Amino acid sequence: MYIYIIIRKIYFNMKKLSLYKTEFSKTKGRYNLEDESLYRNPFMRDRDRLIHSAAFRRLEHKTQVFVQHEGDNFRSRLTHTIEVAQIARTIAYRLCLDSDLAETIALAHDLGHTPFGHAGEDALNKSMKGKGGFDHNAQTLRIVTKLEKKYADFDGLNLTWESLEGIIKHNGPLLGKVPTVIEEYQKFINVNKKSFDLNLDKFAGPEAQVAAIADDIAYCNHDIDDGLRAGLFDLESLENIEHVAKVINFNRTRWKGIEKKRLIHETIRHLINNMIEDVVSEYKFIISRNKFNTVEDIRNHKNKVIRFSKSMYEDNQKLRKFLFEKMYKHTIVNRMTLKAKSIVEELFKAFSCDITILPLEWRNIAENSKSDTELYRTISDYIAGMTDRYAVMEHKRLYDLHGGWTGTSLYDKRDR
Repeated sequence: MYIYIIIRKIYFNMKKLSLYKTEFSKTKGRYNLEDESLYRNPFMRDRDRLIHSAAFRRLEHKTQVFVQHEGDNFRSRLTHTIEVAQIARTIAYRLCLDSDLAETIALAHDLGHTPFGHAGEDALNKSMKGKGGFDHNAQTLRIVTKLEKKYADFDGLNLTWESLEGIIKHNGPLLGKVPTVIEEYQKFINVNKKSFDLNLDKFAGPEAQVAAIADDIAYCNHDIDDGLRAGLFDLESLENIEHVAKVINFNRTRWKGIEKKRLIHETIRHLINNMIEDVVSEYKFIISRNKFNTVEDIRNHKNKVIRFSKSMYEDNQKLRKFLFEKMYKHTIVNRMTLKAKSIVEELFKAFSCDITILPLEWRNIAENSKSDTELYRTISDYIAGMTDRYAVMEHKRLYDLHGGWTGTSLYDKRDR
């Protein structure tokens, strides 16, 4: 009888949580009408289109923190993305949300990143100042609605409205100054398909919020691993962070004489698990406190519903501060950042001064630009799409007299 009561309670809790799931059967659909798949729901199909995109493949050779040539074992933007997607699926499953949609948004969240990570983005945004600016979330929208060219009937990937909304607003509503690319998209949509308005002043659905917090969980904890591997700090210094020290000491006590490599792994996975459990508990608390009836109530809520508790947020801020001081602003990383920004800025300057040095495909697009703004955006698209190593090679070809001409590169013929 007792077991029956527990099972019944779990069932009703899951039933209540499932009220806030984004149902694929109620999707707002795609901008371009298509026949849907017989064996994949719309969100599964979105996920598969992202995985098969050229932009997704290029993440393999884009920086997370360390430039690729600094070591094969450091995380790339691709491995980070896969880790975020895995955590997003786990949280979504625990909360009875749509795991496929959460995974889709997680897989897309960094598609628009430049070579060299945030250093490259800062440099490209600086170069585009007064020309529309650059924002990696906005660039992701551009990729999935325009730059990918695979399908006969349309440019982009023709994702569902729910996936697009999550990609653009997973970090919250866009209030105040909206990136130019997103603003232009909104204007286009409001003229051509009003039902596809992204409602920028509202929160995204819960699956998008799951993807956002999965990103926070993944990068903080996995950057610990990469920082230790690079020797930027040691395990002992992490013990100055109280919640991390508790996990380290717990693992040392549980496994007497555990070797450092295994201790690091056990510590990181326990930290990740603790964060996931905190998010799940906090969400259930928020749901019980607020009288939500549907997923739309979550979109209209005054705050995120997928978030850390106050104590976990404070703990995570301490960890982020530690990583900022010990890793992100370390001399080694600062030197890489300096070189990366220089490469991106000099590439932009070269192509802006003379579009005839662009690869033929991009030169044709640039020469057919209807305005200077469109021209600069084309140059920005070309640079943003580069991998780290391609950007280095292109810079060398343009600025190093001994770089030589290598003919048409594979990148010129890439599957865009």
